[in-house]
Amino acid sequence: GQILIEESVIGWEELELEVVRDAKGQMITVCFIENVDAMGVHTGDSYCTAPMLTISEELQKRLQKYSYDIVEAIQVIGGTNVQFAHDPQTDRVVVIEINPRTSRSSALASKATGFPIAMISSMLAAGLTLDEIPYWREGTLDKYTPSGDYVVVKFARWDFEKFAGAQDKLGTQMRAVGEVMSIGKNYKEAFQKSIRSLEKSRYGLGFAKDFNKKSLDDLMEMLAGPSSERQFIMYEALRKGATVDALHAKTYIKKWFILQMKELVELEEKILTFKGKPLPDDLLIQSKKDGFADRYLAQILGKKEEEIRKQRLVAGLAETWDAVPVSGVENAAYYYSTYNAPDTVSVSSRRKIMVLGGGPNRIGQGIEFDYCCVHAAFALRDEGYESIMVNCNPETVSTDYDTSDKLYFEPLTVEDVLSIYEKEKPEGVICQFGGQTPLNIAADLAKAGVKIIGTSPETIDLAEDRDRFREMMEKLGIPMPASGMASNLEQALKIANKIGYPLMVRPSYVLGGRGMEVVHDEEMLKRYVTAAVGVTPERPILIDKFLENAIEAEADAISDGTDAFVPAVMEHIELAGVHSGDSACVIPPISIPARHIDTINDYTKKIAVAFGVVGLMNIQYAIANDIVYILEANPRASRTVPLVSKVCNISMARVAAQIMLGKKLKDLNLKNSVLRHFGVKEAVFPFNMYQEVDPVLGPEMRSTGEVLGLADSFGLAYFKAQEATGQSLPGEGVVLITVADADKNGMLEVARAFEKIGFKIRATEGTHKIFAAKGIASEPILKMHEGRPNIVDAIKNGEIQLVINTPAGRLSKYDDSYIRKAAIKYKIPYITTTAAAVAAVKGITAFRQGHGRAKSLQSYHKEIK
Repeated sequence: GQILIEESVIGWEELELEVVRDAKGQMITVCFIENVDAMGVHTGDSYCTAPMLTISEELQKRLQKYSYDIVEAIQVIGGTNVQFAHDPQTDRVVVIEINPRTSRSSALASKATGFPIAMISSMLAAGLTLDEIPYWREGTLDKYTPSGDYVVVKFARWDFEKFAGAQDKLGTQMRAVGEVMSIGKNYKEAFQKSIRSLEKSRYGLGFAKDFNKKSLDDLMEMLAGPSSERQFIMYEALRKGATVDALHAKTYIKKWFILQMKELVELEEKILTFKGKPLPDDLLIQSKKDGFADRYLAQILGKKEEEIRKQRLVAGLAETWDAVPVSGVENAAYYYSTYNAPDTVSVSSRRKIMVLGGGPNRIGQGIEFDYCCVHAAFALRDEGYESIMVNCNPETVSTDYDTSDKLYFEPLTVEDVLSIYEKEKPEGVICQFGGQTPLNIAADLAKAGVKIIGTSPETIDLAEDRDRFREMMEKLGIPMPASGMASNLEQALKIANKIGYPLMVRPSYVLGGRGMEVVHDEEMLKRYVTAAVGVTPERPILIDKFLENAIEAEADAISDGTDAFVPAVMEHIELAGVHSGDSACVIPPISIPARHIDTINDYTKKIAVAFGVVGLMNIQYAIANDIVYILEANPRASRTVPLVSKVCNISMARVAAQIMLGKKLKDLNLKNSVLRHFGVKEAVFPFNMYQEVDPVLGPEMRSTGEVLGLADSFGLAYFKAQEATGQSLPGEGVVLITVADADKNGMLEVARAFEKIGFKIRATEGTHKIFAAKGIASEPILKMHEGRPNIVDAIKNGEIQLVINTPAGRLSKYDDSYIRKAAIKYKIPYITTTAAAVAAVKGITAFRQGHGRAKSLQSYHKEIK
């Protein structure tokens, strides 16, 4: 291997150009992007603006010339992203890298300018040239120049809190899991809009965490290195008297941006003098022009959001709208709000439905929900409605200009959605496709007079309220694990003594298993309750009996309120205790008896009808001691909807949208099919970005995406799914097996299967002895504390092709997370559960028997009976 040694350009300005070249050598610059964070922070983590706000025209022209010279030299046809570093002290420019393809920045540049780079690049690749493609401003695209009297801000979203032990530090390794894009007439408006788009329960820059309570010295110390909280810490530092020069010296962020923030702080301090008093209209108007959200003003003034909204409307201040015209096509645009210009956007008199998108990608809520929103928009269009999409995520298909009839590139907050609703006057709003994001605001929207179509906000609350939910299950005769709710330690211990350990504990109202943990004894429970934040009688801790060694399953259903249809039951590969979003799963089930599948279908239909669900519903089950238990029900789209849709050839989101518009299941001729193939979903994890974190799976979700493997056998489908995650299972070689005592007997079957297909086995002392006693050949290997050469040496030296290591657990004298961390570091596939090890050996066996011919999805669908 090789390593690259380069000069450090830390602290320089990071600048990007998105350029396009055609076969005639004609070149245009689509977008100039200025990274506000200086060099040293990965561009995917850096927050940035378009256009460049502090870069001279002369330097922009120089960067443009360099970019054109580069793409001409390598004869690119299509889009290229070129990244530069500029030293503001010496005016020196260096090229950091080029991407002669569509990149993450291409998506941002496309949405920021209304220039669909991927589409135009495809046209150019097919032989068209820029002078043959239409341009709304000057005829054809060869005359394109970036235009627009607006500012775009991109801000990343991080989920450090999902990874115990992860350090909140930004550097050259990207750690963001998603991003938002906001559009405003000025920088302040766009910047503040991006903050409320992030969905971190922050509607402005001030009073985040406890930063406001810290001294200036403490805050300045916290700014020693870049972190996900840097902008919020800077805001409080300015409030405490930090100078623009001092913050610039600490962060390398340009003084102009810090000065803009300082002006926001000064305005906020003026507003705060009116706490408990009426806010003068002139201050309210100025705050809205500078991007302050109604919700944030209400928070800092101790008022209700409705009061601020009412005062604003009485003062004649409503959001107005402007367009971003789309290049390369005729008469297309999308829209953004502002408080700084007159309204230029007209509305039609057609029948309309509004779809609320999912906001930024994050752990627990990703592109699966966007899939549902997109298919809903398509269905609305086919049913003759004007579809109106609201979303703020530039990485999604829902924010493509042609997915819906009208796109509003806006945050998913009550203020922004309500403004669009009052302007467009749709017949209703669909909240159940965008994950938790729209559900969080559904009740407030309904209270403000918005018609929510599909499942009602009351039903969603019923599913979340564990007491009411349990009552409903008892009425229906559906078993649930014993459970209780506690708002303090005393209540929690009382419930634990009644139910018995182990327990599954979690906060109420969460998505992605946030804060969920398996608790084995009283000491663990005390530690959990003490550490739990914001536990109140309104937001209690949920405590359930944990069903050990249970098989988990789930079902997605479409319901019209009086009937329900269940296309498939999914079986999880990992046993109970691993979050459903992190567990691999298979359709159709491979080990669940038919009677239990019938029971799951029956329960799912009963629950959907009893709840009065109109649209989609997901229900999770556990099978233990030959009993099917319900774990939870979610009356909304789930992350498995695209999986079921693709494996079973049914567009669930489309059908659900038709149901919401008034159709009945009996009119849609849906029937259950017999599948001749298997679909295996596998989760994709970002542990390579968090090498300090133990990659063991548990009840809190940590995956950032998923893949699907399709094949005629379960084994091969599982093998293909692993291959698709970038962690291919080896076809031969050495497997390391080192497992916790509780897993040793379960691992015998796995070891025999590996031996049978010719793998050599290396095992740590305890595992080796059990294998030897059962006649399984293995070579002993040392743990790290036992001497050298040890496991880490063997992994590092490429002597091991697959690691199977189930965690020793917290009672173990020695931490074994180093084994799993070493596997990630040296890119060796690793498995942390017995169930996944069983599936892996089946997959490798199937692969060795032949991969089969590649088959299209449509071919699999044709074979469904």
